[in-house]
Amino acid sequence: MDYIIQGGQLLLSISILVVLHEGGHFFAAKLFKTKVESFYLFFNPWFSVYKKKIGETEYGIGWLPLGGYVKIAGMIDESMDKEQMKQPPQPWEFRAKPTWQRLIIMLGGIIVNVIVGFLIYSFVLMGYGEKFLPANELKNGIWCLNEPITNEIGLQNGDKIISINGEIPATFEQMQEEIFYSKTIVVERNGEQLTLDIPVDLINKLLEERRGPLFAYRIPFTVGGTIKDFPAEKAGIKPKDKIIGINDVPVNYYDEFKSKLTPYINQTVALKLIRDGETITLPVEIVDSAYIGVLTYPYSLTELEKEGIYSTTTVHYSFFAAFPRGIAIAKEKLVNYYKQFKLMLNPETGAYKAMGGFATISKLFGTEWVWQNFWEKTAWISLVLAFMNLLPIPALDGGHVMFLLYEMITGRKPNEKIMEYAQVAGMVLLLLLMIYANTDIFRF
Repeated sequence: MDYIIQGGQLLLSISILVVLHEGGHFFAAKLFKTKVESFYLFFNPWFSVYKKKIGETEYGIGWLPLGGYVKIAGMIDESMDKEQMKQPPQPWEFRAKPTWQRLIIMLGGIIVNVIVGFLIYSFVLMGYGEKFLPANELKNGIWCLNEPITNEIGLQNGDKIISINGEIPATFEQMQEEIFYSKTIVVERNGEQLTLDIPVDLINKLLEERRGPLFAYRIPFTVGGTIKDFPAEKAGIKPKDKIIGINDVPVNYYDEFKSKLTPYINQTVALKLIRDGETITLPVEIVDSAYIGVLTYPYSLTELEKEGIYSTTTVHYSFFAAFPRGIAIAKEKLVNYYKQFKLMLNPETGAYKAMGGFATISKLFGTEWVWQNFWEKTAWISLVLAFMNLLPIPALDGGHVMFLLYEMITGRKPNEKIMEYAQVAGMVLLLLLMIYANTDIFRF
């Protein structure tokens, strides 16, 4: 059921964005009286699920959900309609229009994707506000989740992050993201500031370890469950018990427990815990290791806020205030995606291994249909589509833009044969990239 919910959200999101993107090309073409022969959601090799001709345009739905297209008359595109290109140009054809008009038609989809991205962010801000965890709420530092890598970097539980690459993070979310684009991080430990180096192949190391994020905010040690025949279960520890001490040593956070318990291996300790509001003590025999068979309770940020551990900030926006902030968020997302793209182009980072396809993207939506999350992820995908389509790769909008800019600068049209070969090469490259990206379900 989880896969159905995730896949359903992805399908709806992609459908909306494909129609809007292709609509950008369609309306720009119509603006300059250019004939649009087809407008399709999804591709339709061999047959269509649905089609209907209205005026000069055939509207339809294909069966292959890998995108969509508009076929504009007199244009070298994925249809590779060479016969039409052999005929003399007609006034309603793409190739008969001035270069600046053709440029606007090709940029139409990208422009719409950017506008849709910031508009969705703006309306989400109006409806739900902007909720985040301020960086200064982590008064007692971070919890290192991926110990092999954090040990290599020199990060420790309880370190307070002061700056990343010289920038002071405003939110916890910013901390988690900026670490991947940075070379150094400054932390405060025991009143002293330390500068730590971030390895260039950090992403590759994370992929190899397969342990998720590098660090998180610290949480109390509340028991989520116990494992049969381990010391915790034998001692009578129950789910929802909150462990607050070992003998006379206080335990404030989950990440402290292992290091504070290690000196008592092969001994019996008195674990102090809170159960149903009462403080009780249980004797626990520690055998062989500091792991006693306890699963931690998966706190949500809302639950931590209710317990008074952290205070999130929610900023509500009026109609007029939401749009400038929506534009700012869209810009931040585009800049961050550009940084991610640069990492993928650098083989030393190993980031190319994290390239994901539909399976990876669908997981962004979560296993519950939450409309705020759905629209936020749709806005992000819209911006990603704008960025990717602007790349100067033949078969993408950016490839056509590249040839049009060449024509505007030189005053000469590119050779049609060269454009045909480039189109084929671009389509093969995109197909190979798509195949590789969608092997993510096997790679990870």
